[in-house]
Amino acid sequence: MPVDQKKAHEVWVRYQFLRDNGHLNYITKANQCEDFFLGMQWSQSDKALLKAQRRPALTINKILATMSNVLGEQIFNRTDTAFKPRNEDATVDVASALTKVFMQISDNNQLPWVRSDVFFDGIVTGRGFFDVRLDFTDSLVGEVRVEQLNPKNVLIDADADAYDPDTWSDVIITKWLSPDQIELVYSKKDADLVRGDNSQFSPYTYDAIDRNRDRFGTPRAVMPGLGPSTDLTTARNVRVIERQYKKLDKVLHFVDVMTGDTRQVPDAWTEEQIADYLAKNPEITTTKKLIQRIRWTVIAGSVVLHDDWSPYKHFTVVPYFPHFVRGRTSGLVENLIDSQELLNKSSSQELHIVNTTANSGWKIKRNSLSNMTAGELENRGATTGLVLELEDVKDAEKIVPNAVPSGLDRISYKAEEHIKTISAISDYQTGNPREDVSAKAVQTNRQSGQSNLAKVMDNLNRTDHLMARNILDIVQEYYTEERLIRITTDKLTNKLDEITVNQVTPEGVIVNDLTLGEYAVVITTQPERDTFEETQFDQAIRLRTEGGVAIPDTYIIAASRLRDKAKIIEAMEGDKNSPEAQAEAARQQRAKEAEVATMEAEALSKKADADLKAAKAKKEAVLAEKEANTPPEDNGAEAKLAEVQFDHQVALQKLEAEYAFKREEMERKFALEEELARKEAAVDNMVKVEDAKTNRIAAITAAKNQPAQSAQPAGAKKPATKK
Repeated sequence: MPVDQKKAHEVWVRYQFLRDNGHLNYITKANQCEDFFLGMQWSQSDKALLKAQRRPALTINKILATMSNVLGEQIFNRTDTAFKPRNEDATVDVASALTKVFMQISDNNQLPWVRSDVFFDGIVTGRGFFDVRLDFTDSLVGEVRVEQLNPKNVLIDADADAYDPDTWSDVIITKWLSPDQIELVYSKKDADLVRGDNSQFSPYTYDAIDRNRDRFGTPRAVMPGLGPSTDLTTARNVRVIERQYKKLDKVLHFVDVMTGDTRQVPDAWTEEQIADYLAKNPEITTTKKLIQRIRWTVIAGSVVLHDDWSPYKHFTVVPYFPHFVRGRTSGLVENLIDSQELLNKSSSQELHIVNTTANSGWKIKRNSLSNMTAGELENRGATTGLVLELEDVKDAEKIVPNAVPSGLDRISYKAEEHIKTISAISDYQTGNPREDVSAKAVQTNRQSGQSNLAKVMDNLNRTDHLMARNILDIVQEYYTEERLIRITTDKLTNKLDEITVNQVTPEGVIVNDLTLGEYAVVITTQPERDTFEETQFDQAIRLRTEGGVAIPDTYIIAASRLRDKAKIIEAMEGDKNSPEAQAEAARQQRAKEAEVATMEAEALSKKADADLKAAKAKKEAVLAEKEANTPPEDNGAEAKLAEVQFDHQVALQKLEAEYAFKREEMERKFALEEELARKEAAVDNMVKVEDAKTNRIAAITAAKNQPAQSAQPAGAKKPATKK
């Protein structure tokens, strides 16, 4: 784009305002926190003064160990992101497809490591940032790219007071690029304008942030120059300011007249596409709405590199704040600075007092030394084996040092305790509890100590939710073509799972259409795989040895830390597709079916016996009732007739039950024999095919190995041989 002084000045003024209204104060705090984390905890002036006074300046970096423990808690507890349907247009299958797409995006961007880096920025400096946008480096159709931003280069809206960037008015990202990088990202014309733009050395590009910006080299303020003239195209000496801000605009929207839902018409759609869509969906109409859209402007000095509407629904910046209070952010290191300084100063003072005890000084009579001067005695007065040659032994006297003040060592102890209390990282979290504490008490205290970091971790989950929301919107907006997604579902066996999204069938139906429906983001926390496997392995062993639970060997091996456990499991299970394995599986299946048939037969036999006993009991009750009601002159003829009829009925029921049982038994037997014959025929057919292949290969091999002379026609004479 051409040089636009007005637009560039507008962006620069906004950048200056945000920089001078809070951002420079944050940078000062962030630099101090990073220095304390890295062990640079004394100012250069203080160290020089102490060195001149021959006093020690100790650095006992407790912040590094404390923050490393917090980082370990984050690394050992990862999050799992999934999506679930939210309206009637959304389906479970598409939600599963979106989850797999997110897994592929996470794998392509090495998201667990990027997440750890952003978490580190947050707990140390108080702010961490992701950047989520489309990238066309590896694919012309675009892929989601997630990167870490330097929090010192992100300037937040000074009037913002909420965590979610959707409530901010604007955000600015500033970075230093080389002319070659500008040509790669934007255009050669813009790069040539930047190369010839003298304003790169004006206030447009030079401020306090550059003099102390983070990089491998020394700060720009103390650099001798930009390097050789041949490196001017690769030196990052051009400040690029990228501003994303909201602006009112009337935009055409689709409206569902039945539900009232609205969705913005994509900017790339033509009038023909809109008309075609409305014709296919009669319940949809269009209307213009006044909304806040995101405008995207990028400048380098007075050159406007980009100025257009943002293709995204959200800012590309996703923040992480460990502690957030109405626009004010706080990490974990800044509250430990005073305690760390107290520890360093008290420890240095203790060492200084010990040093003065050994070298407390001398009192000597003037001109009494004969083998050294007073200056040499000052330097060597505390050395072992010092010999003083005096005119009189009473002319020199060692100064008695002051006693070490009582309670000085307690100051260092209190400083360490302050660090533990403020950071909420006790000895139980660092793995250094007292030896007289039971293991159960250690575990309980460790779990209760983790609750002190609950808010820090909860805000990280909140950031994960915002990032997944932005990625979901980008996927639904721009992942419209057919794509093959490959993900690793089992790291143990490196099993790959493939799914095709936006696939059009011959009937014109789109399978796994990612663009339809609304989906909710679900964030769940789970331990890191290695830690999770160790816990599962220990529990499996205890359940098997102590609880008597028959846990399979393959599961125990899968949960172990063996190096080649996948091969071990494969060797234990064998080749499931081999004829032997299939025959063994068929045999086991027949054995299971026979066992089930035996159990069913026993159950039927027991039921028949129970029915027979019940019938006999009923018979006896009927006979007793008959005998009680039969007159004496009947002589029991009617009772005998009833008894014969009842016996006949019981016998008939017994025969029917036995017949049904025999019939079921024969049907199962015939089914088993038929299945066995079918599988044996399949195995025989497979063996015959393999034998035929073997015979063909043997015949071809024999034909190739047979000498050519042996194929002479009948009656041909052999060539004469010379004697």
